[in-house]
Amino acid sequence: MTEPRSVKISDDERGAWSSDRPRREGSGPPREPDLSTRCRVLRPADRMRYSPGSLVIVVSPSEAECERFLDRAFADEKGAVLSPRRIRTLIAGRVPDEMLDEKGAELRVAAALKRLEAGESTVVATEGLTAEERKVLLRTATGLRRPRHMILLDVGRDDLDEEQRDALNALRTALDIGELGKEGFQTAMRLGGAAVGELKRIVFRSPPKDD
Repeated sequence: MTEPRSVKISDDERGAWSSDRPRREGSGPPREPDLSTRCRVLRPADRMRYSPGSLVIVVSPSEAECERFLDRAFADEKGAVLSPRRIRTLIAGRVPDEMLDEKGAELRVAAALKRLEAGESTVVATEGLTAEERKVLLRTATGLRRPRHMILLDVGRDDLDEEQRDALNALRTALDIGELGKEGFQTAMRLGGAAVGELKRIVFRSPPKDD
């Protein structure tokens, strides 16, 4: 069996808040925390290993493709995965159908924050492509000094409208040139075409002593 490729974050890359000096009274609204860090662009392998306690955000324009990927790649880490479909299934029948998406999004974020605060590995599939949806998760993970990773599933382009296609193109470009560090990601990986199926397993394990 192929040994999973380790994704390691050095201590000086973990980061926390920057620009934390006090602001003078009356100097305007509080400054947004600076989450920026160096982001490494990873090449896919058939097996990947992230450090325990990491936050992995999976972004995809296709919910169906994303769910299939999560089911397969995180088969050994099912308890860490928080996706729209899984949360909707959990609360179905408990809230009105017209509120499933709204309540599901709230619960997904709340559950992710709880796991991060407990030091648990956390995988979150977002519903959209914008940075705004990822901000609260990255802010919390940065403050807790948790490793932060993105996986972009570059699939389903044919089903997107022009606005969504532009957002995907912008995200892909930012990832490819390492600019996702501005959001707080320490690594990012893009999977498209055959690479989506070639990545078989992702686990949260400490690297071997000699790795």
